[in-house]
Amino acid sequence: MPELPEVETVRRALDQALTGHKITKVDVRAKGLRKPFPKNLKSSLSGRKIVKCTRRAKYALVEFDDENILVIHLGMSGRIMLHDKCLSYKPEKHDHLVLTFNNGLRMALNDARRFGMVFMVARDQMVNHDAFRELGPEPLERRFTGAVLARALAGRRSAIKAALLDQRIVAGLGNIYVSEALFGAGISPLREAGSLSSAEAALLCRSIKKVLKKAVAAGGSSLKDYKRPDGELGYFQHNFAVYGREGQACPGCDCNAGRTGGIKRIVQGGRSTFFCPQKQG
Repeated sequence: MPELPEVETVRRALDQALTGHKITKVDVRAKGLRKPFPKNLKSSLSGRKIVKCTRRAKYALVEFDDENILVIHLGMSGRIMLHDKCLSYKPEKHDHLVLTFNNGLRMALNDARRFGMVFMVARDQMVNHDAFRELGPEPLERRFTGAVLARALAGRRSAIKAALLDQRIVAGLGNIYVSEALFGAGISPLREAGSLSSAEAALLCRSIKKVLKKAVAAGGSSLKDYKRPDGELGYFQHNFAVYGREGQACPGCDCNAGRTGGIKRIVQGGRSTFFCPQKQG
């Protein structure tokens, strides 16, 4: 599933290419994804001008001049592609929503597994919408600090890995970047969330920010379906410290990977967790 760095990469590409331009054609090619498309989607989007493209957690937000927002969640396999105005475009099998703009560009939402979502929300109603009402702070914002994280984790008996995947604690994190951030902080994914000290919460907060910034700079991680809107892959998967590296030595390894077995993979809540028992003891 695309996580914060992938969605942020998409947002930046859309904002650069489409802000200030009007939609000249709306092609709704399916009834919906995980949920049906809004019945008035075509009429709501036709002729609208994009004011800006933003993001909240794992949602891409396309904001229009009529104070409405097109909300896109990429689900498990979704991607948004931008097709150049100079090139001919033929819809692909899983292009479910295609928008054409007055600058000739086309934005296609492609989702083979149809676990994504598309809906409209008024800007002044967004904070109270079911999708956003209980979301935690954005981890790349300055207001997300070690103290904020420590308060959110206080008293929680679940494993820290599970707590960080809870979007009410911090928004946008997923399986990949939680594993990477915990490694960076030297904290075991099995630790009880509420057992972290203030110093450990601050260290973890810094690690989360560091990992996410590096991932965004690399255009996200391409493991299966994810591509950037220009069709290029993300490159952060080449910089994983632990994720997907079971049995290998972790970066800067000073333990005997041959004896210890290297990076471990366990399953927590039905999801794979990767960590180094030596450095995250």
